[in-house]
Amino acid sequence: MTTTTSKPPLPPFTAETAAQKVRMAEDAWNSRDPDRVVQVYTEDTQWRNRAEFPAGRAQVHEFLTRKWRRELDYRLIKELWAFDGARIAVRFAYECHDDSGQWFRSYGNENWEFTEQGLMRRRFASINDLPIKESERLFHWPLGRRPDDHPGLSDLGL
Repeated sequence: MTTTTSKPPLPPFTAETAAQKVRMAEDAWNSRDPDRVVQVYTEDTQWRNRAEFPAGRAQVHEFLTRKWRRELDYRLIKELWAFDGARIAVRFAYECHDDSGQWFRSYGNENWEFTEQGLMRRRFASINDLPIKESERLFHWPLGRRPDDHPGLSDLGL
């Protein structure tokens, strides 16, 4: 795929199209399919994710493959925070457990920048992890896409 492939909605974003872009990203990440997820990034995408700096689709694919091998039963909710032109700011939380059974809720913010074709050129994420008990989990849906009637972050008080 080349960076001339279009991935609507396209910038400049409106409140509606920015929210749509955020939900599409959430849905893709909840698939836990690196092949699917990397298709929305430019070939030369630049990332910061905690202390890792993957550059390009191949490194992002490797990063996501490692991530979802460690972060089991991963469920994510993203929420639009702000937008302007070709940029979107997102806040998110996800829940997962490690191979020992320890659950975590990870909170974070992402800043995204898109090309005029709607591909993400830059993704900068800041993330904090909170160990939780399984009984404290808030994200309860079958693995995959979050159902439309499941509460979002604001509804959950997050």
